[in-house]
Amino acid sequence: MPAPFSTAPLRAAEVVSPDACTHLTGQDHVTSLTVALRDVSAQVETLDRWGRLMADVLCGPGRGRLLAAGNGGSAAQAQHLTAELVGRYRADRPPFSAICLNAETSSLTAIANDYPADELFARQVEAHGRAGDVVVLMSTSGRSPNVVAAARRAREAGMTVLAMTGPAPNPLAAVADDAFCVDSEWTATVQECHLVALHLVCAAFDSAVLAEPARVSTGNHVGVLP
Repeated sequence: MPAPFSTAPLRAAEVVSPDACTHLTGQDHVTSLTVALRDVSAQVETLDRWGRLMADVLCGPGRGRLLAAGNGGSAAQAQHLTAELVGRYRADRPPFSAICLNAETSSLTAIANDYPADELFARQVEAHGRAGDVVVLMSTSGRSPNVVAAARRAREAGMTVLAMTGPAPNPLAAVADDAFCVDSEWTATVQECHLVALHLVCAAFDSAVLAEPARVSTGNHVGVLP
């Protein structure tokens, strides 16, 4: 029989350091995630606020848009977010304008070929974004130069920058309007917490959009197939 699951509280001191990564076990990974999820729980109000802000922008008179970007695993997270908005999260609702900058492969290769690496996302932010739009930028370290440059370009253009990072302080959190930071040394743990955070933002967005009275018409688009 497997050992019963322990309900004893975990301490941050129990999380294995990345220096011992060659000895990391599955239980070490779960312990790291369990401890880091406390950061998510402590910042739920922040994520709810982000969802309501996005609803204000995307449902507002100007029908603003959301831009998102990241590198590596954070690139996948950024694309996940925009897919939830263009498609749907849980409830059926109209689509909203959301562009994942790291998914624009032709633009990425053209910019990387002709401009400094830091311009990879910043130039796209300048092209697609308008004052009042929302930009969600993700970096597990909070130090990715191309993401930080995009945040600065967005702020200069009057956009709202929301950052998801690892431990604070870091350059991306410092330049953003608001930041969700996960205090973990493990990149995988930070990314897993970012995914939870994205779903909480999407839930808050849907709640704000579909609250009575609904802020958008739900009768003028193709519904979900049964």
